Amino acid sequence: MPGPVFLDGEPVRLRTIEEEDIEFLQRHINDPAVRTPIGSSAPVNEAEERDWFESLNEGDDVSLLICVDDEAVGTISLMRIDEGWGRGTLGYWIAPDEWGEGYATAATRLLVGHAFDQLRLHKVRAEAFDYNAGSRRVLEKVGFTEEGVGREECFVDGEYVDVHRYGLLEDEWRDL
Repeated sequence: MPGPVFLDGEPVRLRTIEEEDIEFLQRHINDPAVRTPIGSSAPVNEAEERDWFESLNEGDDVSLLICVDDEAVGTISLMRIDEGWGRGTLGYWIAPDEWGEGYATAATRLLVGHAFDQLRLHKVRAEAFDYNAGSRRVLEKVGFTEEGVGREECFVDGEYVDVHRYGLLEDEWRDL
């Protein structure tokens, strides 16, 4: 059973990440269908995943398990939070068997709302590779604006790819 509910919505609930979630996280972060869209190229063993889990409480990042009916379907994080500048960076992934259900969109709405309502951020940023049309659609559905493209910025699976940069300002979020 995942940890306690931190943010409650429909159809997803965002729960704390617990030790018993390590196997789910490690299995999916090594799946090419997950690691390629997020730009991960190194294998992650159980010890490394456990180290990441144990680092969750060390900084200001907010990392949560995306759950549907108490089953984990992915993760979402607000990272590199800079209170002085009022910004943070969003990242997420969904298990491939759960793609197309709207879970990433629902989870993004919940965490962005938390960023503006509770953390008092002014801007949430996100990036998506050119070939990751699904992630770009999620960001645009939630209200993010494409702010630019880093041309051939990252080397993924043997080729340089463009990175699309997105931003969402608090007042834009409130006007949705």
